[in-house]
Amino acid sequence: MMSQKSNRRVFSVTLACAFLAALPITAAAQGATDLPAIPGLYHLQLTRPGEPTVGYALYIPANYSSSTPVPLVLALHFGVGGGGSTGAGGDVLEILVGPALAGLGAIIVAPDSVKGDWGTPENAKAVSALLDLVETRYAIDKKKTVVTGYSMGGTGSWQLVEKFPGRFSAAIPIASRPPASAAGWRLPVLAIHSRDDQVAPFAPAEARIAELEKAGVNAKLIALSGITHYETDRFQSALRQAIPWLREVWK
Repeated sequence: MMSQKSNRRVFSVTLACAFLAALPITAAAQGATDLPAIPGLYHLQLTRPGEPTVGYALYIPANYSSSTPVPLVLALHFGVGGGGSTGAGGDVLEILVGPALAGLGAIIVAPDSVKGDWGTPENAKAVSALLDLVETRYAIDKKKTVVTGYSMGGTGSWQLVEKFPGRFSAAIPIASRPPASAAGWRLPVLAIHSRDDQVAPFAPAEARIAELEKAGVNAKLIALSGITHYETDRFQSALRQAIPWLREVWK
């Protein structure tokens, strides 16, 4: 997926003006006490004894205060081909999730995959450890934890909810490959998908949301046109619509 890897370096004007107000900071973090307290965008590492180190990007919103719990967004990156996942979490945060969801006032954490797609046991364990760390360090409203992602990350949003059904309040899969069945699924879902996606077909997402709606689940599909799979930044406007949707979910 080399063309997508190239695309993740193309920043939109919206991103540059509204999101990257502070320069990214690169640092290493091993435990909760090492994590930054000042609002901004950080590139960090979580070291775990006997386990792979997890690289991740962390966004702390401008008005964050330790006295007021805020939502937490887990952002999962797309596939990176043979180039490795280092920095891919930061890419999806900067290109898509950060600019779109900055108005939510949430802390956003975007890990790099440690092995394969997001459904692997290694990634499930790494993501769980990272969420535990962030929840320990920051004032997080645990009733407002959301998972989102693009392409492989969108598929991972479905996968991680199935693995940790009690951890999230909503899922926002983008350009994803949903599970073959949503039987037993109860979590609110806002799926975003383009009819012109040439990699992840539109029909499965449409069918899965229809199945959930029929089952009485809070499920919605934002269907787009004229956007191909590798135009990641063009999904910003659609993802921004998740802000009022989430606020309704959280009432």
